[in-house]
Amino acid sequence: MAPSYSPLLKTVRDGLNYCTVDQIKKLLNLLPIKTKVTRKAELVSAVEGYLLGSGLQPLWQELDDLQQAAVAETVYADEPYFRADKFAAKYGALPEWKDTNLLYRYNAPAAKLDLFFYPPGQYSDNFVLPLDLRQQLQTFVPAPQPLELPSHDHLDDQLKIPARRSRYGTRSGEAKVVPLTLSLREQAAQQDLLAVLRLVHLGKVSVSDKTLMPSKATMKAIAPLLQSGDYYDGTAASDDDLGPIQPFAWVMLLQGGGLAKATGKKLELTRAGQKAMNAPPAKTIQSVWKKWQKTTVLDELRRVEAIKGQTGKGKRSLTAVSGRRSQVANVLTQCPVGAWVNFQELSRFMTASDQTFDVSRNPDALSVEASGYRYFYEIGGGYAILQDVYMKCLLFEYLATLGMVDIAYLSPRDLVPEEDDDLFFVGYEPLSRYDGLYALRLTPLGAYCLGIADDYVPAPITTNSTLRVLPNLDIVMTGAPLTPAESLMMDTFTESTSEAVWKLDREVALKAVEDGHALAEFYDFLQQASADALPKTVEQFFKDCRDRTASLQDQGVARLIQCQDATLAALIANDSRTKKYCQLAGDRSLVVPLDQETRFRNGLRKLGYSLPLNNS
Repeated sequence: MAPSYSPLLKTVRDGLNYCTVDQIKKLLNLLPIKTKVTRKAELVSAVEGYLLGSGLQPLWQELDDLQQAAVAETVYADEPYFRADKFAAKYGALPEWKDTNLLYRYNAPAAKLDLFFYPPGQYSDNFVLPLDLRQQLQTFVPAPQPLELPSHDHLDDQLKIPARRSRYGTRSGEAKVVPLTLSLREQAAQQDLLAVLRLVHLGKVSVSDKTLMPSKATMKAIAPLLQSGDYYDGTAASDDDLGPIQPFAWVMLLQGGGLAKATGKKLELTRAGQKAMNAPPAKTIQSVWKKWQKTTVLDELRRVEAIKGQTGKGKRSLTAVSGRRSQVANVLTQCPVGAWVNFQELSRFMTASDQTFDVSRNPDALSVEASGYRYFYEIGGGYAILQDVYMKCLLFEYLATLGMVDIAYLSPRDLVPEEDDDLFFVGYEPLSRYDGLYALRLTPLGAYCLGIADDYVPAPITTNSTLRVLPNLDIVMTGAPLTPAESLMMDTFTESTSEAVWKLDREVALKAVEDGHALAEFYDFLQQASADALPKTVEQFFKDCRDRTASLQDQGVARLIQCQDATLAALIANDSRTKKYCQLAGDRSLVVPLDQETRFRNGLRKLGYSLPLNNS
């Protein structure tokens, strides 16, 4: 963020007056001026006269490309401060400002950039471009290159990781080639959502009654249902301690998205969750994301266990999660749909465009666990590490799980920073399980959820399993075995008659629909998995089930009121003050929907009658 505490400099003279005589003499030595003046006022006038005269443009032309860019960025910035963080993020380096071989700044000769930038006070280290000089420069300095977010159409399936570099710049070891895993999430996420909803509906999802986090048994039960498995499946010895990502995320997303709630230690579907089982998954995911941005069911930073103090004194200084999520979402809207963006380039883009965010108002209240406790200022990269590790968790564990982004990632054990080992602790241990996030790609589903696209057309569901659906309503497995999620669907809608044979049964199918499962989803699955077109008897079976489920509609809960006689019941049912809120049920009874009860009672009193409350 801009150093708002620094005052503006209106003139070059103001800036020079904050300099010492020795500093002004050093500036004068850079100019083609022959003068023997020694008084400070005369020295100031000499430098000022040259800079505001005809010598300014030749002086600017003597700067190298990076120095000229530093001047141009400040000339056309909203405020005339040189922002080293933004500049380095955009250009990858800082302009040469002084002789770095000199130990003491006081002994260093003036740099040419010192003629353009001045401290706004005697004890300030900030660099400010005076307003009068800025106006002069705007007449000939071209506007800087527009900031762009680099993107790539394709990624290699392997990455070359350079040898590790110590804090002192020395390399050790040899470069290595590591695999890059691509996880395409858009279609898988929509099928995973329905599978996890189905598991919750069956009462097989347990959570802690205090933290609302899933149990180990729950995450173990969810993992096989996922279309493409979890990101790290634990088969690699180096990743066996990373823990589940998608199974954890789905349980928290369902709660934060209002689709499920904890009742004791079991998760149950809310009314919205029950409706979601029959709704288009993309629409549900959009709703979940909107609600997740504001939920406080979890701060994603809690998933980075190496950062200590989050539940202690450091908790009070953590910023609101809604603000962090909103900023990440805003930056994602600037990513091209369908193109890969390197995470580090995205992070630099945020810094260069002033779109960063704070995770903590007092990062020193947090610490890092590794061979004891270490503060962030002891780790190269400083407090910006907090932003990056938070973003990686949000992108990797939540947006990718929802299918809003595809991701490319490495094993965290293989990741070595390009410049140094600052993201790693003693023994080069990663900071979190999300450190391997290398790149991301905004999907059409993500564009829909973020509001970039007004609508979304899902890709057709695909399956690798092959089934044969027979005219007698038998379903026989003839190809690849069903996935656990597909088996769960078959168990929901059909009756198993042997190890690889199922039977379509109307009562079972109607019970599944009654429980909130989507008959259309099962029909689409059979169409995809069947080697041949569905027989006419099977098509008729589904038509009959659809007709029977649409024949009756639940209109909600109502109150049954019994009148003293049929005459009174007819009077109330036909009076203009009450007839809109009730209807006859037999000769002496009235049915009043609960959402109309208040209006019914008001009309009843106007009619001259009263209905006592039933407290039973």
